[in-house]
Amino acid sequence: MPAVLRGYVRIVEAVTRRIGRVAMYLIFAMMGILLWSSISKTFFMPTLWTLEMAQFTMVAYYLLGGPYALQLGSNVRMDLFYSGWSPRTKAWVDGFTVLAMLFYLGVLLYGGLSSLAYSLGHFKGEPFGFLWDVAATFASEGSAAAEEKLGFLERSPTAWRPMMWPIKLLMCAAVLLMLLQGIAILIRDIATIRGEEI
Repeated sequence: MPAVLRGYVRIVEAVTRRIGRVAMYLIFAMMGILLWSSISKTFFMPTLWTLEMAQFTMVAYYLLGGPYALQLGSNVRMDLFYSGWSPRTKAWVDGFTVLAMLFYLGVLLYGGLSSLAYSLGHFKGEPFGFLWDVAATFASEGSAAAEEKLGFLERSPTAWRPMMWPIKLLMCAAVLLMLLQGIAILIRDIATIRGEEI
């Protein structure tokens, strides 16, 4: 395997490992939010934000932990035939299934970016040019200039009414990380088929 691909696998897996280890602790944040919700409903005035914030925390926990679970091989597999195969046969089968997963994640990322553009106020036309324009303006001119390019920001229809773009941005970042981790797994499978180690 070329050194570039080996470096890619090492970098992506290091980033995935760090983010996954941090994401593991989001379950405790969610438990704290739900505990506060129970306490506030019992002894104080009920809060509006707790249940929706717990949902957002669970989304972050689930989506940011996904690439790490994929890296560890903790995902569910049909092990009826798989366990008896040689490592090379497993790599062939995994390579094909990873290709299907990469296609699915690509479609999911496309939809997520479109939804992110919508939450930032882009309601018609091509969303990617809009997102690129906002990101380039933010990088070159700062946040005040980027805010001028935004439209009506989408809010949740609940009583708390939080903005939706932060959770949609996190979802897109998590799907992108899953896509990058899937490519790293595909590279590992190709190396196994060729009889090489990464």
